[in-house]
Amino acid sequence: MGSALYMPISWLYALGVSIRHMLFDQRLLLSFSVDIPTVCVGNLAVGGTGKTPMVEYLLCLLQENGFKPAVLSRGYKRKTHGFLLADEFSTVDTIGDEAMQLHRKFPEVPMAVCENRVRGVKQLQKQVKDLDVVVLDDAMQHRALRCGLTILLTPYDKLYIDDHMLPWGTLRDLPSRALAADAIVVTKCPDNIRPIDMRVVDNRLHLPTYQLLHFAGVDYAPMEQDGTPLVLCGIAQPQYMMDYVKAHYPQAELMAYPDHHRYEQKDIDAIMECAKDFDFVLTTEKDIQRLRTTSLVDRLHAQNKRLIALPIRMRFCTPQAAFDRQVLQYVREHRKKNQ
Repeated sequence: MGSALYMPISWLYALGVSIRHMLFDQRLLLSFSVDIPTVCVGNLAVGGTGKTPMVEYLLCLLQENGFKPAVLSRGYKRKTHGFLLADEFSTVDTIGDEAMQLHRKFPEVPMAVCENRVRGVKQLQKQVKDLDVVVLDDAMQHRALRCGLTILLTPYDKLYIDDHMLPWGTLRDLPSRALAADAIVVTKCPDNIRPIDMRVVDNRLHLPTYQLLHFAGVDYAPMEQDGTPLVLCGIAQPQYMMDYVKAHYPQAELMAYPDHHRYEQKDIDAIMECAKDFDFVLTTEKDIQRLRTTSLVDRLHAQNKRLIALPIRMRFCTPQAAFDRQVLQYVREHRKKNQ
C-alpha cells in the first residue's frame, strides 16, 4: 500500500481527531480537574519517544526532593480492566509490561493502572496516604482529565512537525496539540549534538513563550558481558538500542517483534533456535517483564546462556537544572494550593 492510499485515510483520521478535540474545546465533552498536582508525560506519535525513561527520571527527581509520587498508567495490553494498584502479586497480565517495569524498579512508589484517568487519580488519592503528586504515563490524549503540567516528548530524528497522521505517518494526534504542553523535550538526541543543532530545532518548532524547550538523550548501561549477543526486543524503535550494541558487539544481530509483543511458545522456540549461534541474549527492561513469564530463561540456562536486560536512563543535553526547576516549582506551588 503506497502513500497515495495512506494519505486520504490519514486525512480522515485527522478529521476524526479534530472533531473529538472540538467537542472538548466546546465543552460538549467534559474535562475534569483533580485537587492534586498531576504531571503528564506524553507524545503525539505511537511509541518510541522515551516516555518510560522520562517517568523514571521524574520519580527519582520527586523522591530526591522529598515528595511522595505515584504513577498512573493505562496498563497497555493487560488482561484486566478498571483500576488496579500494583502489589506483590501483580504480573504483566494484570498491569502491563511498562507498569510492571516501573513497579519492579520503584517498589516503594504506588503504581496504578486505569483506563479512566480521572477515576484512577481519585482512587489513588483514596488508597494512598500523604500523596503529593501523580505522574501520568502516556495521558496526553486523555482529555477528560485536565493535567496540571504536561511534558511532550518528540524524538530528535522525527520531530512531530516532520511527521504525518496515521497511517501515512506515526502521529496519533494533531501536531497543533503540542500547544497544550508546558514543556517539550526533544529526546534521543545524539551524543555529539551541538548548540547550533539545538538552535535549528528551536527555530523550526517556533514555540510560544510559555513553553520551555529541553533536549535529552539516553544512556545505556555499560556493556561488560563477554561474547556476542542476540538482541531480542519488541519495542517501537529498536534501532537506537541496536546502534549502541553494535558499537560494542559488531557481530550482534537483532531479532525484533512488534511493540508490546506477547511472546508465545512458537516465539520462544524460534528465539532458542536463533540463540544457538550466540553467547547470550540481550533484551530491553520492558521485554524482560514479558519474557520472565515464559520458558525462555530456563531454556537458556540449560544451555549455560543468560537473558540480560539492558537498562537505559534519561540524560539531558541542555541544563538539567532548568527542567528540574520547572517540574519542582509546579509541584510545590500546586501542592500548597491544595493543602
